[in-house]
Amino acid sequence: MTTPRSKVSQEKEGRTGHESLAGHLTAPLMDFNLPNEIAQLHDEEAWLRTGRNSKTLVKQPDFRIVLIALQKGRHLEEHSADARLSIYALGGHVKLQLPERTLDLPHGHMVVLERAIEHDLVALEESAILLTISWPHAEETE
Repeated sequence: MTTPRSKVSQEKEGRTGHESLAGHLTAPLMDFNLPNEIAQLHDEEAWLRTGRNSKTLVKQPDFRIVLIALQKGRHLEEHSADARLSIYALGGHVKLQLPERTLDLPHGHMVVLERAIEHDLVALEESAILLTISWPHAEETE
């Protein structure tokens, strides 16, 4: 079953970027064209200057989705998050370094990490990843 789109959404079909019915980072329904989003990241100054670029697609108090584009050899330095997260390799090939092991994430592979796991990531070739972050509710942290 497909969801009908509003006239505003239909008019934006040709635009690069996410198709939010409300036009914001949060809405009851959001629709994304990820190849167009990646192309837009590649066209921006940050990509040309630093070899990486990102865009927050969804931003809720307890949930975030971030699209990240990396040129070959670019790193996301070691860090951890007080949240569960997933990293999905939309394109290219990345390597995820964890404290006890290294994970290879070619195009189409995904990994899920529990909270507070130190990790860093390097692009083995031009890559795009979709990072999903889910913070716990207060009752889960007590």
